[in-house]
Amino acid sequence: MSNLVPLNDIQTMAEVAAKSRMFGFKNQEEAMAIMLLCQAESLHPAVAMRDYHVIQGRPALKADAMLARFQQAGGSVQWKTYTDDEVTGVFSHPQGGSLEVTWTMEHARRIGLAGKDNWNKYGRAMLRARAVSEGIRSVYPGCVVGVYTPEEVADFTPAPVKDMGTAERVDIPEPVELVDDGAFALYVPSSPDAYANYHTIDEWIKGYADMSVRISKSSKYTEDVKKDKLDSLKSCNLHMLDTLDSFQKVKIRALIAEAGVSTNPKQESSPTSPSLQPSEQES
Repeated sequence: MSNLVPLNDIQTMAEVAAKSRMFGFKNQEEAMAIMLLCQAESLHPAVAMRDYHVIQGRPALKADAMLARFQQAGGSVQWKTYTDDEVTGVFSHPQGGSLEVTWTMEHARRIGLAGKDNWNKYGRAMLRARAVSEGIRSVYPGCVVGVYTPEEVADFTPAPVKDMGTAERVDIPEPVELVDDGAFALYVPSSPDAYANYHTIDEWIKGYADMSVRISKSSKYTEDVKKDKLDSLKSCNLHMLDTLDSFQKVKIRALIAEAGVSTNPKQESSPTSPSLQPSEQES
């Protein structure tokens, strides 16, 4: 049976989905965009209402739906630890091998996630969603290309951290040049708004590299603090980093190295030397 639905029918479905307010779509256009995405994946457009959320204007695939797709594609997961402090799963697929992925609340705190309301209330579920996304994206990315869980998307632009001291408020310097109305946004930790918007990918790459260099060269922070801040910077910009090709990732590393920041293998998991693969617990 074909899942191809005429455009007029999709428009009607999108209007109903938006007006019902049952599925998280703010308007008809938002619902229709996700329905067209489903149709492009040979899924019935109605699947959009079951499997997707729209968070901060971005499509997000529910963690359960992501895991279901992975299992339908021949993947499996074995949960080794499942508590409010740690979630560990072993993700396996015939084409991608096996990988053990661990997410802990301690790591979430270090990168500035654990203070958020959902992390405080539903810590285990948030850790599981992160583990699911990282494990599947690492072992068999073909079933989740370009799509994140709602939990990840909500953390792309972290909410302002409460009770921050003066020193914490100047972690990220003021932009030297803020490019308005660009299509490529650069985010920094603890700010819900774009730090800068660039008109081209190359400009964005230079902006990201420059921010990494500023953090790495700061005299205010220890090496551990620098690593945590770089992890947070990466987390804020995963939506862009995962779209870059190998050449563009190498370019970021080259720009950082040219600025005098080491990119030796010991730092490979940090955005300071971005192979831009998920870090040990980053998705």
